[in-house]
Amino acid sequence: MDIKQALDSKISNYNLLNHPFYQAWSAGELPVDALKCYAREYGAFISTLPKGWETLNDPETAEEETEHIDMWADFADGLNTQVSEARVPQVNTLLETADKLFSDGETALGALYAFEAQQPETAKSKLAGLKAFYQLPEKVEPYFETHSHNEHEAEKLLARIAELSPDDQQTVVHACEQMSSALWDALTGIHDAECA
Repeated sequence: MDIKQALDSKISNYNLLNHPFYQAWSAGELPVDALKCYAREYGAFISTLPKGWETLNDPETAEEETEHIDMWADFADGLNTQVSEARVPQVNTLLETADKLFSDGETALGALYAFEAQQPETAKSKLAGLKAFYQLPEKVEPYFETHSHNEHEAEKLLARIAELSPDDQQTVVHACEQMSSALWDALTGIHDAECA
């Protein structure tokens, strides 16, 4: 099994497109209050992404991610809410996980890969759901429109991971699994808070 297969097999156990929250969203069955909660809570995680890229000494991508925080704020604003401190316990765990993993080069590679490898497909699914089922202002769409195009962040991360020693690659795979699990659990927390 090569390193990409090892990473992708960890992600597949927590494939966000299979999560009940995203499935309800793409079917138009998610209440708007759940979208609001997601915008508020998950936005706190989106704002951590530049740190991961800064740890990897990639200021260009870190700058892009900083610009995307503003796009997420527009998404929240379109739902008449704003990003705030996380209140859902599993989202707080995600923030703690991101803070820890984004502090070290190897673990930042794995954690960012867990997010970036899934981002284009999840963004496409969410954008399609927004357009088909939710009568919301257009400002809710640009974040997902932008991220539905593969900007090759995952490939860039993979190229760097491939240069590491086997031991360091194992650290990356473990971090990828930790982040994948934390992302899944955060969605479960939001889903349980709003849809139970």
